[in-house]
Amino acid sequence: MKQNSSAFWSETWLLAMQALRANKMRALLTMLGVIIGSGSIVLVVTVALGGQRYVLSQIEGIGANLVSAHAINSSEGTLTIQDQISPADLEAIRQDMPQTVEVVAGTNELPMTVIVNGQERPVTLVGITEGFDRIRNLAVLRGRYFDSDEMDSRGKVCLLTEDLARRAFPFDHPDGKSIRVGELQFNVIGVVKEQGASFAQTEIKKESVIIPFSLLEYYTGTPYFRTLDVKADRSEDIPGVTSEVARILQNRHRAGAQYRVQNSTGVLETAREIALALMVVLILVALIALVISGVGIMNIMLVTVKERTREIGIRKAIGATRDAIRYQFLMEAMAISGTGALAGIAIGVAIPLVLGLLVRFIPGAEGIEVPVSWVSVVIAFVVSCSTGLIFGYLPANRAAQLEPTESLRYE
Repeated sequence: MKQNSSAFWSETWLLAMQALRANKMRALLTMLGVIIGSGSIVLVVTVALGGQRYVLSQIEGIGANLVSAHAINSSEGTLTIQDQISPADLEAIRQDMPQTVEVVAGTNELPMTVIVNGQERPVTLVGITEGFDRIRNLAVLRGRYFDSDEMDSRGKVCLLTEDLARRAFPFDHPDGKSIRVGELQFNVIGVVKEQGASFAQTEIKKESVIIPFSLLEYYTGTPYFRTLDVKADRSEDIPGVTSEVARILQNRHRAGAQYRVQNSTGVLETAREIALALMVVLILVALIALVISGVGIMNIMLVTVKERTREIGIRKAIGATRDAIRYQFLMEAMAISGTGALAGIAIGVAIPLVLGLLVRFIPGAEGIEVPVSWVSVVIAFVVSCSTGLIFGYLPANRAAQLEPTESLRYE
């Protein structure tokens, strides 16, 4: 019999399958660890990629090319009015960087209260300049946005966030209605929503009243911005825009004034690094499960070799070579690990597909995708089969090394 002949491999495979069928429960229990390990690899990579994709898309939703500036307390003491970022600073940035800046906007906010169903509720009153809707990707759900005249003429109009509109006007459309914020009365012209999560990078809270900055300045007497946002034309311009904004602000104010100028690139890079680190850790956990299952395969195969010592002796006595015995036990180990890998991968793929269908019916879960990584499927199968091959070799080799005469005497 030639070892490379199809008859040799067919007979070896048949003997391996007969041995596994004779011990179905043992094979299934041994296979369980491989199922858990391979399924975990697929699920871990799927969850990590889905989470990474969602987080990055939400961060990019607020603008991947954003640069934000804030005045901060200096070592010399608290901020003065002269240190604050002013509309003149906004105009200077707009004029000095026309080629690299798409839009510039300033905001200021105050904590206020509104009366809802006879009770006071805290809200944030946000004053904004032109271009803020493009900075924060505001979507108008009802009504309309501010026009240029309302931005300049201090018209007593406002926009409500979706949550506040739903709470303040639960049974009616808010546009055209009046709302009292503290001692101020505004006419509601629309309801807006930020497209994408903000991750604390925005001035708009869940319950906010948005008004033109000129109106907020008139009522409060604060002619400065708490936050200045700049949107670069291209992502490649972000480093230059960041340093240029810092330079302009520093040159336009006293030497002791300090400003924190940061961009969204750092947030994106941090999110990518965290997602990658989490994926690596979880994959290592899944690989540990596979190693444990491999140890289980080796232990069971060692027990099987001991139990089938007489059978091995008979096979060698009638002409079976050491390679034939070795390949038979290796095939048994590969069959256990390969079948377990297929079952685990099937479970690992089915769960994300089912979750992907269910997510569509969950309110507020729009934008969440559960992608299946087919690379993880291949990796899970290869690693699982390799586990069976590596941990099955020692028992297979031990079976091949048994002496026929001693094996035949074994009881």
